[in-house]
Amino acid sequence: MGNKLPPLTALRAFEAAARHMSFAKAAEELSVTPAALSFQIKSLEEHLGAPLFRRLNRAVELTEAGETLAPGVTDGFQTLANAWRGTQRLQDDQSLTVTAGPAFTAKWLAPRLYEFAQAHPEIELRFSAALRIMDFGRDAIDVAIRFGKEGGDGLYCLPLAEEWIAPVMTPALAERFPDPVSLMQAPLIFDDSIDFLRPRCDWKAWFAALGIDFDPTHGPHFSQADHAMDAALTGVGVVLGRRALVVKDIDEGRLVTPYGVALSTGAKFRFLCPEGSENRPQVKAFREWVLEEINKTAHITEALQIVEPGEAAA
Repeated sequence: MGNKLPPLTALRAFEAAARHMSFAKAAEELSVTPAALSFQIKSLEEHLGAPLFRRLNRAVELTEAGETLAPGVTDGFQTLANAWRGTQRLQDDQSLTVTAGPAFTAKWLAPRLYEFAQAHPEIELRFSAALRIMDFGRDAIDVAIRFGKEGGDGLYCLPLAEEWIAPVMTPALAERFPDPVSLMQAPLIFDDSIDFLRPRCDWKAWFAALGIDFDPTHGPHFSQADHAMDAALTGVGVVLGRRALVVKDIDEGRLVTPYGVALSTGAKFRFLCPEGSENRPQVKAFREWVLEEINKTAHITEALQIVEPGEAAA
């Protein structure tokens, strides 16, 4: 038995037939006649020296050899497709597809898009607001912005600004609750989206940093951080706001951080792209713009005392 691979057209015919479990549907997908597709599969079986399908009455099923071959052929064609799409994107310097979580997209990216469009009218931005793990090749993604503590193998990873959380509220609420002790009586909002962080960064940890033994649990809980921020903006209560999601509202006066103490989350948003693509013109332009926008609100962080969970504020 030789090691020479069979023709790609025959493997393509097999992959489609195995996926559809139908020669007719596979032929339709590949725009060939059923007879032509059957001929390709027959040639593949002759090349192997064993049948890949059992031909039943109006149906087919994979033999043991077919079941062994099918996953690898499917993965192989997917890898080829990803490589081709990636190569095509390298030729495109006028569009950029970015994925980020819904909260970051709504609270950080979307309000600033006008500035990027003004600075780079030649680049067409496309966004995918999702938290699921994305495949850069399969999903045709150029850049991902993700929140956490880890990078990724085979990826260019640029950590962005250190993330902190601090109580934020409307100016009107800040007048009613002028100090951390009075905050114990305030309506508190819970952002459950950061419950995964260890050590925990929650209301109990923030109060402990101020020397206050208080573990609140009562109040509205939100699974999405941007929804929690929106509730605070309407004056519903006080939320532990995450830096990236609240700095613009603080900078523009809609929210305030009256107590001057923030907790470090130990995590950062990270700018991710396939290794080697970080200097593509549109990727580089977007990366530099993100860093410039972060620097515009650095003064808010500089005005805070940032402590680690479990530590006491000075």
